[in-house]
Amino acid sequence: MKKSELFEKLKDHLNLKNVNQAPKVDKVIVAMGIGSLVTRKGHKDFEEFEKNLIRITGQKPVLVRSKKAISNFKLREGMPVMLKVTLRGERAYDFLDRFCKLVLPRVRDFSGISKRNFDPKGNLNYGLQNYNIFPELGVDDVTIPMWVQITVVSTAGTPEGSQALLQEMWFIFK
Repeated sequence: MKKSELFEKLKDHLNLKNVNQAPKVDKVIVAMGIGSLVTRKGHKDFEEFEKNLIRITGQKPVLVRSKKAISNFKLREGMPVMLKVTLRGERAYDFLDRFCKLVLPRVRDFSGISKRNFDPKGNLNYGLQNYNIFPELGVDDVTIPMWVQITVVSTAGTPEGSQALLQEMWFIFK
């Protein structure tokens, strides 16, 4: 579906006067927490996760380091904590299209995204227990299963507007 058709449907669905008032996807953030691997022996290299995130998103991830030391988590200041990719524009729409049509149907016992996954500003947060369900990855590419957090930031400002946008993009909600 073209973006212009999407915004026309949203305009009619939300009873807006102008197409430019329709909510849009501002950015998509794909993040993988690697802080637990730092404390394990022999897992100081994050090359596998970086390669897999490049395959999934088509963009090189940024290594996020800790800002504070937290002794309960054996975390020191400056240690690697997360790999994240921020997708904007056409890449964000392409990623969401592949995510809702190829990845979500592969999730075990998937019955729809809960409406509680929206924050008050209308951003959707969804976590995947295993990132090996992405079709870009082969069986041999994933040696250590890791969580992936996907955040969809929209210009809607409300959960209802954001949900209407994602429903028009073929997302399934409970």
